[in-house]
Amino acid sequence: MSFADDIENQARSIRQAILAHPFITGVGDGTLAVEKFKYYVKQDYVYLIDYSRVLALASARAPDLETMSWFARLLDETLNTEMELHRSYCAEFGISRRELEQTRSAPTTTAYTSFLLKVAHQGSFAELVASLLPCQWGYWEIGRHLSQQGQPKSAPLYRQWIKMYASTEFGELAQHLRELANCLAERSGSQEVAAMSEAYLTSLRFEHQFWDMSFNLEEWPV
Repeated sequence: MSFADDIENQARSIRQAILAHPFITGVGDGTLAVEKFKYYVKQDYVYLIDYSRVLALASARAPDLETMSWFARLLDETLNTEMELHRSYCAEFGISRRELEQTRSAPTTTAYTSFLLKVAHQGSFAELVASLLPCQWGYWEIGRHLSQQGQPKSAPLYRQWIKMYASTEFGELAQHLRELANCLAERSGSQEVAAMSEAYLTSLRFEHQFWDMSFNLEEWPV
């Protein structure tokens, strides 16, 4: 059994909790309050900034030119295409670029990105890749799941979000990262694979917390 198959089996309850989360089900049937989704896309924008830093570190730490180039292309795509699309998408919700840039990172966002950056700086390259997998593969899993259930006709902007993450292009990106994690695990000893598993599970738990944070409009208490 591959690393990805094994760790996903171990994490089945967390993955199911994500798919059943009221934020995700609300996007799927179009009933999620718009204010909750606006909160999410603003925090996601903040997340993407530090996520890009992690991709830059992944490219720098990659063990070969092919992998270095792949992460560099993903970084370029994220910084110069995805974030601009994100700004355009937010504008459809009435969120200006200035408002996005002034968004304060919520506690969960700060904790999640801090964890990813810590792994990128202090962990092995294999741990770094494992820590990124829950985001990439998880979004595709959500998009595919919601798309199969039927997209909300009454919420075109939610439907657009679902189509993006259920797309073949995004699926191929997630699959490539999954295969890279499997390849790295095959070359690693048991201690390294255990570290990869821990990095994956921590990121996956943060993914669940990110949806919870957005649904509850989390703020700093003081």
